[in-house]
Amino acid sequence: MIKRVGTEILEAMDKSVYTIGFFGKSLRGIAPFIYRGQASYRILTMQILFTFVEALGVSVLLALGIGAAVNVLGLPILSSFSQERLIYPLIITIITRELGPLLTAFIIIARSATAIATETAGMVVSHEIEAYISVGVDPVEHIAVPRLLGVTVSLFLLNIYFSIAGLAGSFFIAQLASPLHAVDYFSNLLQYLSLADILVSVIKSLVFGLILATVANVQGFSVERASTEIPQAGLRAVGSSFFWCIVANLVISAMYYAIR
Repeated sequence: MIKRVGTEILEAMDKSVYTIGFFGKSLRGIAPFIYRGQASYRILTMQILFTFVEALGVSVLLALGIGAAVNVLGLPILSSFSQERLIYPLIITIITRELGPLLTAFIIIARSATAIATETAGMVVSHEIEAYISVGVDPVEHIAVPRLLGVTVSLFLLNIYFSIAGLAGSFFIAQLASPLHAVDYFSNLLQYLSLADILVSVIKSLVFGLILATVANVQGFSVERASTEIPQAGLRAVGSSFFWCIVANLVISAMYYAIR
């Protein structure tokens, strides 16, 4: 029993060290990719197209629903305490600072983490990675780096659109409850929106993008030779991405409230 637990701990440590090393190598590959990665620009473009553009509709629809739900559920409760103005910081906290980055990360995990892991795993199984190495092409720079950049940029942009759509959805529902001019509504929001809220939202979106892209790339490259490992890599990428994004969200939120 003790031996098995110890073995599992050592394996987890080895995987963690490998993932950190892979992340560091990916970061080091960004500059060479920018200078001489013209052949990989198409991978970057397609990654942004799949991760950002094609997921934009779902993200906006979800944001509109959440923004409306916050107003529908929160405003009656606050009105009973004559604290209607607290709906503005509540909306900002839920949509901009907390749920926005996390839900957009979940959307991308569901769409792109599996796709990246299974595609890369398929390239490993079909010996495409070995072919890149044989002709002097760094597979991390050519395959992992554009996906890392594409996913991170896409999550950052999706988070912005999510926040805008969520605030807009809240405004439309507020109009049904008590009509208010758009200028007054959004000026009230801006009174409660601080630079710290924006920074936390941006930091979360960038961190989540780096995490899920790195996890998906690592799982894709970690397969051996069997084709049955490809779907397993996709499942591991989704599970690990969910776990580490939630952990990162808790850590960043805790740091925000600790130094506030």
